[in-house]
Amino acid sequence: MFDFEKLGLAPTLTAALKEAGFAKPTPIQEKAIPLALEGHDIMGLAQTGTGKTLAFGLPLIDALLAQQGKPLPKTAKALVLAPTRELVNQIADSLRPLAKGTKLRIATVVGGQSINRQINMLSRGTDILVATPGRLIDLMDRRAVDLRSVRQLVLDEADQMLDMGFVHALRKIAPQLGTPRQTMLFSATMPKQIEELSRDYQTDPRKVQVSPPGKAADKITQSVHFLPKGDKPTKLREILSQDTNALTLVFARTKHGAERLMKGLASDGYNVASIHGNKSQGQRDRAIKAFRDGEITTLVATDVAARGIDIPGVAYVINYDLPDVPDNYVHRIGRTARAGREGEAIAFCSADEVDQLKQIQKLMKIDIPVASGTMPAAAAPSGNGGGRGKGGPRRGGGGRKPGGQGQGQAKAAPAAANKKRRPRRRSAVAA
Repeated sequence: MFDFEKLGLAPTLTAALKEAGFAKPTPIQEKAIPLALEGHDIMGLAQTGTGKTLAFGLPLIDALLAQQGKPLPKTAKALVLAPTRELVNQIADSLRPLAKGTKLRIATVVGGQSINRQINMLSRGTDILVATPGRLIDLMDRRAVDLRSVRQLVLDEADQMLDMGFVHALRKIAPQLGTPRQTMLFSATMPKQIEELSRDYQTDPRKVQVSPPGKAADKITQSVHFLPKGDKPTKLREILSQDTNALTLVFARTKHGAERLMKGLASDGYNVASIHGNKSQGQRDRAIKAFRDGEITTLVATDVAARGIDIPGVAYVINYDLPDVPDNYVHRIGRTARAGREGEAIAFCSADEVDQLKQIQKLMKIDIPVASGTMPAAAAPSGNGGGRGKGGPRRGGGGRKPGGQGQGQAKAAPAAANKKRRPRRRSAVAA
């Protein structure tokens, strides 16, 4: 028996899963799907890259296949809210192959795209609407969408929605939905506010957890380099040059910092693009597609992309700047080691970021192994710095010390040498 058949899904869905190449459910899918099919509200806690999208998407499609009739104009039967444009698109792209051959419609609405085009699309009605809260409210205010037919609500990456202030939007959206309804809430971390959100919007939810909140995937090798802020550009080029064909995601703290970093790398001959809040949706979509296809091999991003990139081929995540919110570190590094693969997460930590590092380690209940340099003595935590992370490729981490390295300030090849590098050949990236 095909493993997904054991979960009680409709034959149409199991056939679509077979055709799409899914062999067996992930732990979060195995636990959540049967409960969701029974109609329970679900609180799903799992690290990124564990298959949360199908954990809620399959029960949604299964329930809609059992319903009669097309959606009325301007209405939706199910609503999925996600915090970023990238995540909305990723969710829809994951669900559409499973609805292939059915009459189900899946629509997306996000900011940065033509609202008039979205109004025209919604005028025909849709079965599943995947949306960012801000754009959905814009459409509600224009009376372009009627949510009274929604009987299933999904809040994906609910903790980030809270971080981004979307709780106020949710309070405006929820009263417009139909009742009774099933609400599924999925998150990679479990701050106190998530419990409060569950109490407000769920009824007797079944909690499904496959890893402790704040824990990174087991196959991610983590390391940290302590170095002065001014040495970060050199260290980044040194690390990128060690594996020129690997897909590498580099996180910067600000939009301007990300763009400046990208332009510097491009001028040195690196095959690079950037995505951040100052980029149009079209520019962001094209950059992510080029990264997925291996046409570019280094993508510089702000946290806008931390939960919206689902590319199994990402081998390395580099935290050029540590995030101010510790949970965001978990989501950033979750962009690697996806779909059972291995990956490496490398962090840079300058003197003014030590407090952020300590908060990250406290959240994850680990000491990230030191690859180079020394934490300033006054800020050093108790303990000896922990052991090696598990598995994964090794590039610039886990104690590798290039010649001449001291205090994490090893110098890479001169910029002129980088400029002479040949263009990188495309990587083979799994679809």
